Amino acid sequence: MTDQNSAQPIKDKVAIVTGGTRGIGRAIATRLSDAGATVIVCGRSAPDDLPESLHFVACDIRDPEAAKTFVDGVADRFGRLDILINNAGGSPEAEAATASPRFAERVIALNLLAPLNLSQAAYAHMQAAGGGAIVNIASVSALRPSPGTTAYAAAKAGLLALGRSLAHEWGPAIRVNAIVVGYIETESTEATYGNEAAQAAIAANIGAQRLGRASEIAEAALFLVSPAASYVTGAALNVDGGGERPPFLDILKEQNS
Repeated sequence: MTDQNSAQPIKDKVAIVTGGTRGIGRAIATRLSDAGATVIVCGRSAPDDLPESLHFVACDIRDPEAAKTFVDGVADRFGRLDILINNAGGSPEAEAATASPRFAERVIALNLLAPLNLSQAAYAHMQAAGGGAIVNIASVSALRPSPGTTAYAAAKAGLLALGRSLAHEWGPAIRVNAIVVGYIETESTEATYGNEAAQAAIAANIGAQRLGRASEIAEAALFLVSPAASYVTGAALNVDGGGERPPFLDILKEQNS
């Protein structure tokens, strides 16, 4: 029989999930709620179909003052803050040679500065609660060339360095980790990865031979914020199906065939 503690490992904790109204963020928020946490999600506008178990607060996290007001408001309303999932992010494609400085600033503000500002705002509340856990949602773009999304890749790489440093500055009370996300199916799969044929070709080049599921990122996030990960901090957990096969292997195979 499964006891209550194992079924709800973060019971009575209060968690923020940025960008938690859709996609990976929504999967994480729902999973944390199922595990016993009170979960607050934010976005610039409220979705039409948010589950009743989640609390929504409108916030543009690129604005440092708005981000702090949001975090402080959550802690005041719910009495504490234990978990922060910095999930919100993304970027349209843009050539580095012609992208405007304003474009790069907005991409980096969303994907790197917002997680830093939110983490700083959460720090005092987590200390007051006796500790906490922060998880930054990074990307395989942080680890490999990402032509067309250069500023995004740089920001996601910065998240990995941010987590390693904060783990030392704020430990042991506050643990800070990252998830390096691979190719994941969401409601935007076709827009992101192309039609079924394109998705199949991408999947064939991944160790697991398939795209990942948002629920699998959610399980990783739950692990990192739970007592099961009490000795895990400053880490970057790859949830990418084993990564991509290096193209040069296929090139050599063709040449030698």
